[in-house]
Amino acid sequence: MKKFIYLFVAVFASATMFAQTTWKVDQMHSFLTFSVKHLGISFVEGKFDKYDGTFTSNKADLTDGKFDFTIQSNSINTGVSMRDDHLRTNDFFNTDKFTTITFVSKSLKKISDNNYVLDGILTIRGIAKPVKFDLVYGGLLKDDGQGNQKMGFQATTTINRFDFDVAYDPSGQAIAKEVTLKVNLEFAKKG
Repeated sequence: MKKFIYLFVAVFASATMFAQTTWKVDQMHSFLTFSVKHLGISFVEGKFDKYDGTFTSNKADLTDGKFDFTIQSNSINTGVSMRDDHLRTNDFFNTDKFTTITFVSKSLKKISDNNYVLDGILTIRGIAKPVKFDLVYGGLLKDDGQGNQKMGFQATTTINRFDFDVAYDPSGQAIAKEVTLKVNLEFAKKG
């Protein structure tokens, strides 16, 4: 009987330790940024200011992890209001019609130590395309000094804006076709 009780406690403890955990993005410590070459000689950078996202996982190695993000497309911010207004038009994001940009992950594969490949579906202007991010796991903090558990990631990829019908300047000479996305994320454990 004692062996059964010990076995039950061990199984219960293991199940609890790896029970599904949901993490909510901490917007004060996260940044969704992009960079695109301009005139072939420099880069324009920007970010999205309004978004929501979660990360869920059951496993300690995070390989079953799922990211789910919704970005308010009209929150685009390059620091130049005239350019931002143009980016909101049909020439670029058409934010009146396509109010959100979404990303839903499909798989998270561990490559080495804290390096992963994150596959998912990115939807811009209603067009959904598979995207692969290089993801670095920054680590887990059990207590941030305020009783909150935190987790951090950095993800990078390059997309072709024409794949999402962001086709202003079709030659790509003034505004490059390739856009680099860099996402720094800090999550707080929910519940």
